Amino acid sequence: MPFKTIAKFGKKKKEEITEEIKEEKIPESIISIIKNRRSVRKYNKKEVDMELILKILESASYAPSAGNYQPWEFIVVRNSEIKRYLVEAAYNQKWMLDAPVFIVACTNSRLAGAVYGERGLRLYGIQAVAAAIQNMLLTAEALGLSTCWVGAFSEIMVSRILECPDYVRPCAIITLGYSDEKPSVPLRQPLEEFIHIEKFGNILQMEYVKKEKKPTYMKFR
Repeated sequence: MPFKTIAKFGKKKKEEITEEIKEEKIPESIISIIKNRRSVRKYNKKEVDMELILKILESASYAPSAGNYQPWEFIVVRNSEIKRYLVEAAYNQKWMLDAPVFIVACTNSRLAGAVYGERGLRLYGIQAVAAAIQNMLLTAEALGLSTCWVGAFSEIMVSRILECPDYVRPCAIITLGYSDEKPSVPLRQPLEEFIHIEKFGNILQMEYVKKEKKPTYMKFR
């Protein structure tokens, strides 16, 4: 409610509005969603509504891409026979069959290379699809669903199974469903091990950052 309205009704109305705000459900922050997301390889038998699948795919469409060419294609697979063929193409990762939905993320080379040529084909198209996939994983987590990003598979076999034209390259198979496990939190590298300041080899010194509130570093020799 605008400030002028609050002022008009006085302190009592302001207290009522404050109480309403407290009662509103605060959405989970994006940082929390990122930290809670896990790669899940065990799913229960509950089906996933197409409405949720479309919300996840819509989030993919908001990923960044070079020149906004959006060089991605997504194939939703729910048919059990096609899923079995895809699992064979994924070197028989049998756990995948538990997931009620597969989403095969592909790059469209006609779009990826339209303006940027070889660099678009080799890099920009893959970057765009990867960004779109991450959007999907995080949206699924926010919706109470679980996923796993599968990259180990025969591209030739997947292309044949899904009848992809030669300009559409499969990049990943995303398994989607409701988790039947609680994966533990994996170890993460300390920031000091992968952050460099100004130049590679200038290692971040976190104890000084906390004290001085600036990115102090130590030269690595």
